[in-house]
Formats: sequence, structure tokens, C-alpha cells
Amino acid sequence: MPESKTSSAGAAPAAAAAAMQPFTAYQKLAAGLMALLQFTVVLDFMIMSPLGVMIMPALKMSAGEFGSAVSAYAFSAGIAGLLTAGFADRFDRKRLLLFFFGGFLLGTLWCGLATSFASLLAARIVTGLFGGVIGSIVMAITADLFPPAQRGRVMGLLQGGFAASQVLGLPFSIYLASRFDWHAPFMAIVLFGLVAALVIVFKLRPVNAHLGARGTGQHSATRHLLQTVRIPRQQLAFALTALLTTGGFMLMPFASAFVVHNVGIPLDHLPIIYLITGICTLVFSPLIGRLSDRVGAMPVFYAGCAITIATVAFYTHLGVSPLWVLILVNVVMFVGIFSRMIPAQATLAGVPAAEQRGSFNAINSALQQLAGGLASLVAGHIVQIGPDGHVNDFPRVGYVVIGSTLVAALLMRQLVRGAPAAGATAGPAGAAR
Repeated sequence: MPESKTSSAGAAPAAAAAAMQPFTAYQKLAAGLMALLQFTVVLDFMIMSPLGVMIMPALKMSAGEFGSAVSAYAFSAGIAGLLTAGFADRFDRKRLLLFFFGGFLLGTLWCGLATSFASLLAARIVTGLFGGVIGSIVMAITADLFPPAQRGRVMGLLQGGFAASQVLGLPFSIYLASRFDWHAPFMAIVLFGLVAALVIVFKLRPVNAHLGARGTGQHSATRHLLQTVRIPRQQLAFALTALLTTGGFMLMPFASAFVVHNVGIPLDHLPIIYLITGICTLVFSPLIGRLSDRVGAMPVFYAGCAITIATVAFYTHLGVSPLWVLILVNVVMFVGIFSRMIPAQATLAGVPAAEQRGSFNAINSALQQLAGGLASLVAGHIVQIGPDGHVNDFPRVGYVVIGSTLVAALLMRQLVRGAPAAGATAGPAGAAR
């Protein structure tokens, strides 16, 4: 059975007391490893945008071709998520993780060897096919190993992997690209990923308790997929994920151009912005996770929505401004975004039954990727780039993000209110002792 309303909202005193339970040594290892995987996969995805200024002239690519290369990852990742959803609960999650992480590293290696637009496009498609599924496996493993009252803290740590990719990954990758060439960051990701793969092989225990759950493996992959998507509360969760994804993907593709040409920040100051924003996010993510476990997911989520709406409205209307103003707005905006994502992910982890977690998270990840790719395309049709590089109509993108945030707040309320009674709660499959 899905977790209770108490676990989803986290508001009951019993849940707050349980949240104070420390992680076991193995849980700490597993959480750190999942954050490490997040760091690797997110960095591979994010590094494309800042490297665009080097990749386009090196491969004689147009802006449209580069946009296609960026979107190819998202769309192939979404397709892969849907294709794997039907059988995601039929295997030991550790083995499934190793298979897709291995394919992801091969795709990233291909990116590091690409010498033309066609080869880079193909490499990004392959990387997306494997890398796009890893996030869903990570979420399924997290839900299996950590009880509901601990998930806010775990999601905070996982989002810390995203922040670390900004703090450490992006500046170092840009340095490697400027010191050698744009291929170097992809090769570095492969080497780093090989280390993570070895840790998975030797340190992560099998995650297979869900295989003993009633109904697992008794139906065809197609029927298992349909059983997952036909549940109304899970449909609500999928819609929430799509809306939460819209914001970041709509702002991200044109953020660098907006900062340089609209806000007037020199190009060589971009690493400073990434670094400071990433450090602050790295600090705040675990705090947001703890707060979500302590006071409940809903208050933190609503506060995040309010912060996001205010800062997006301000950010997208910025004119020429000093660096410190942009950094301050950027930091507050990311705090708002993560204050939505962390409690939402903790809540979503408790929606599916144990025997459907793999399928649910695969579909959820697929929708996240597809919604992100669609959001990028929509943003590309909204904004216009002037002859001087000025990004026109960027405030309209902000209005769409604000609208999606408001609708997401309503869906989150429905999702929590629709949780089953407390007595229906079942423990997480395979929780580490």
C-alpha cells in the first residue's frame, strides 16, 4: 500500500519524532552513493549548455543544431523511461542500476570522442537512453531503503548532488575545456563514473525485497505499465512532476545569454555565478530536507512556491545590474525551486506500492524528461534573440513558469489530501536496518 497521509505531509508528532532517528551506517553509504550518481548524471546533462560557446564553432554547428543536440538527451531519456517502466520492478534494482549506468558511461565516452554534429547528436541520444533511467532507479532504491519520515533528509542529500555539480563540476569542467578542449569534461565524467560504478559493485547490497511483493512479475510488461498509470492518485503525481519540471527547463536554455546580454554580466563571470549559487544550494538543500521532515512537506512546499513566484517575476525582468544583485536573486530563486522539489520528491516517493515503485519512477522520470524537452522547445518559440544577442520576451517565459507553479501548488494539495488513512501504511521494502 502507498504510504499514509501522515508520512506524505509529515505533520504528525509521531512522524516528527521518527525523523530524528539517525541513519544507519549502511543508509549513510547508500545515500552518499545515490548523491554521487546524481552528481555524475546531472553534470553530464548540464555541461552541454556552458560548453555551447565552444562546441558550436568547433563542430560548425548552428544554434538550431546545438538546440537539437541538447533536446535529444531529454527526449531519448523520456522514451527510455516509458520503455523500461513495464519491467523496472522485475529485477534487482542494483543490477538494473549497473546496466543503465554502464550504458550511460559509454554514451558519455562517445560524446568525448565526437567530431561532428551527427556523431554528437547520436552520442547524446545514446547517453539519454541510459542516463535518463538512472534517476528513476535511484528514487526507487531510496524509497526501498528509507522509511517515509527520513525521506525529506535523503531527498535533500540527493539534491545536494545537483548542487555539487554546480559547485565542483561546472567550474572544473569549464576549466578543463578551456585548458584542453571541449571533449575533456566528458572524458573526466567517464573516469569519475568508473569509480562510482566500482563502489556500486562492491558496496551496494542487492535491492530485491520488492520481488517478493504480491503481484510482482505475474503480469506482462505492458499490463504492469497500464496498472501503474491507471491509478488516479499516481496520475496526479505524474502531472505534478511535469509541472515542477517546466520551470527549470524553460529558464535554463537562455539563462546564460540573458545574463550576458540583458543583465550585462561579462562572460568570464559566469563560473562565479555557478560557484556561489551552487555552494548556497549545497548548504540549503540538506536544511530544506530536515525542515520538510520536521514541520511537514506542505508548509515547505508552499513556501518554496511563494519564493519561486516572486524571484522568477523579478529575475525575468532584470535589466543591467551589478553582479551581486544577480547572484542574490539567483540564490534565492534556487532556494525556492529546491524548497518545492525536495518535499515534492519526498511525498512522491510514498505514492506507489513497493511492487510498483520501479515502474512508477520510470514513468515519472520519463515524463520529467519529456516535459523538460517540451518546455525548452516552447521557451525557444517564446523568446527572440536580437542581432546584438539581447534576449527579448524573456518575461513571458517567467509568466508561464509562475502559472505552472500555481497549478502545481493545487495538485500537491490534492495529492496529499488524497493519501490513504494512517492505518494503511506499510513499511518500505528492503529498508536497511
